Amino acid sequence: SALIRVPAPALFLVVAAIAAKLFPALGVLPRSTAESIVTIALVFILFDGGMHIGWRRFRASLGAITWLGLAGTAVTAIAVAAAAHFLFGFDFRLALLLGAALAPTDPAVVFSVLGKREITGRTGTILEGESGANDPVGIALMVSLLAVSGTGMDAVLGGAGEFLLQMAVGAAVGVAGGYGLAKVMRHVSLPNEALYSIRTVACATLIYAAATLLHGSGFLAVLLAGIFVGDSRTPFKREIERFSAGIASLAEIAAFTILGLSVSLDAVLRPAVLWTGLGIAALLILVIRPLFVGLLLIPVRLRLGERAFVLWAGLKGAVPILLG
Repeated sequence: SALIRVPAPALFLVVAAIAAKLFPALGVLPRSTAESIVTIALVFILFDGGMHIGWRRFRASLGAITWLGLAGTAVTAIAVAAAAHFLFGFDFRLALLLGAALAPTDPAVVFSVLGKREITGRTGTILEGESGANDPVGIALMVSLLAVSGTGMDAVLGGAGEFLLQMAVGAAVGVAGGYGLAKVMRHVSLPNEALYSIRTVACATLIYAAATLLHGSGFLAVLLAGIFVGDSRTPFKREIERFSAGIASLAEIAAFTILGLSVSLDAVLRPAVLWTGLGIAALLILVIRPLFVGLLLIPVRLRLGERAFVLWAGLKGAVPILLG
């Protein structure tokens, strides 16, 4: 991966898909099990990404991250849906589902690509924050679309209500959970230093579970909890960060391997599927992200090079595949 400059997640995805083609027995994992494994992996990835960002960095770019995470995801989803409907003949509801699935950038890939590099200015923080924020937005948007019943204004209001509930509950649980976890890490002693790292990661999964059970976005909750914990001074903080980074790396490998095994190359390589997918991907890379997200980025104070870097780094990965 380091030699050929291709992110490691992409290699795991492609190799796993080829392996499933050569050895069909590898691809028999039930879809629901694969979804559960990838969901758990994303909990660890988002929590570790939030810890890496930290509150100080997040606060300095809060406006840009929130604006791109919410408005950028919505605009991308609408633009992809319009392209799928008018250019490729998708039914409008299916086009909206496709737009919601392809709108989020992916924290696993973004953290993997940017995490080992020093990037000047605010662009690294904005991209990492955006990828963490628009995953919950995209997932909540997808859940809202799937929950919609009826037609017309009732459907719109029902979807909007579900979306707002997911965001509000997820944010509330994330802030409260992150604040509480920081207090626990600081003041509750444990008999073995190895237990501090395990406790932190276990609490992150508990925060995800609490938000999900309350019909909120668990992914938003763990991201915010990680951000709140990131800058807190606690015992064995360096060991906790190393353990969390190791778990996140393992989760990244597991997620992309499982997703690769679930890909049917025979289905993907059919001309009708392949050319439509490549066409929408080209529009996303060359038109939708630079143009529509670029318009949203106008109010954000960035130098020209930083602005271009943000617009060309809308990396996709595990979440769009999971939503698909």
